[in-house]
Amino acid sequence: MPRPTTTRRTRWFAAAVVACVTTLLVSLLGSAATAAPPRIPSAATAQSELNQLTVAAEGSMAGYSRDEFPHWRSSGGCTARQTVLQRDGSNVNVGANCQPTSGSWYSQYDATTTTTVSQATIDHVVPLAEAWRSGANSWTRERRAEFANDLYWPQLIVASQSSNSSKGDQDPADWMPRTEYRCTYTRMWIRVKHSYDLKVDSGEKSALQSALNSYC
Repeated sequence: MPRPTTTRRTRWFAAAVVACVTTLLVSLLGSAATAAPPRIPSAATAQSELNQLTVAAEGSMAGYSRDEFPHWRSSGGCTARQTVLQRDGSNVNVGANCQPTSGSWYSQYDATTTTTVSQATIDHVVPLAEAWRSGANSWTRERRAEFANDLYWPQLIVASQSSNSSKGDQDPADWMPRTEYRCTYTRMWIRVKHSYDLKVDSGEKSALQSALNSYC
């Protein structure tokens, strides 16, 4: 086979570079589109953590207010909400003060996408009211702020307005996302409750165990 001429070699090299760049961009965009909260446990670890949770009846809502969980706090110039929008979005452009101005956001809860920033809501995987009923009522205000702005554990995720509204403050005994995401959602829920030493009621634990058995 004859060796390629200089022109042919140049064209081949240019094509190879374009192919590599294209592959890299697809990889990066794909990663952004499927971004997920950090430190989601394996099913086996989630099972172990579920076994360690204290089972108790839910507490009272007396004294509860979202103001008891200060959010969204700023860290490094960006609020927790802005950080999640950048983490979980695709092709996100950021304007002044860290605020995303455009992009697309995929809601794992209901498999929908929005390109409107204001419609990409941030869901607390374990809702603030649910945390209150599960033991957060006895926390300090600072501890509740840490929970409401948590970027370390899988507590914050982009969700569509409709799925966020549908979920409200319900636990997995009363609300779950689409079937394909239930395993991940269950593992996130268990990890957050375990990390913050929050209690589960009997119906909630039964639903979590059923989800692990059925979807994981």
